[in-house]
Amino acid sequence: MARIRLRGFRAIDRRSAGAREALAFRQELVAALGGASDLSPQRKRLIDLAVRSSLLVDHVDAYLFEQRSLVNARTKTLLPVLVQRQMLADHLVRVLDKLGLDRVPQKVTDLSTYVRERYGPDTPPRSDDAGAVQEAT
Repeated sequence: MARIRLRGFRAIDRRSAGAREALAFRQELVAALGGASDLSPQRKRLIDLAVRSSLLVDHVDAYLFEQRSLVNARTKTLLPVLVQRQMLADHLVRVLDKLGLDRVPQKVTDLSTYVRERYGPDTPPRSDDAGAVQEAT
C-alpha cells in the first residue's frame, strides 16, 4: 500500500485479480461520471480514494472470511478488525456519495465519431431510411 500511496496506480501489479478488479472499478467510475476528459482534478482524486478504499475493504473481507470465527470466545466480543472494516466501508460510502449516484452522460460532438469509438472502425454507416426499416422489422 505504501507503493500505491507514493506512485499511484502505476505501482499495482496488473496481473493479480484484485488489481484488475480495482482498475476495472476505476474505469467504471470514470465512465459513469462522463469520461476522463470531463473530470475535475478533485473528482479524479475522489475516484482514486474510492478505488483504494474499495481495494482495502475487499482485502479485509477476504481476511475475515478466512477466520474460523469472528467472535473472540474468551471475551465474547467481535474481532476489532470488524470495527475497522466498517470504518473503511463507511469512508467508501461517503466518497461515493460525494461523487454522486447518478450516471453523467458523455458529451457527443459528432455522431459518426461516437459510433466509430463505440462499435469500432469497421462499422458500416447506416442511412436513416435503412435504419428505420431495420428497426421496424
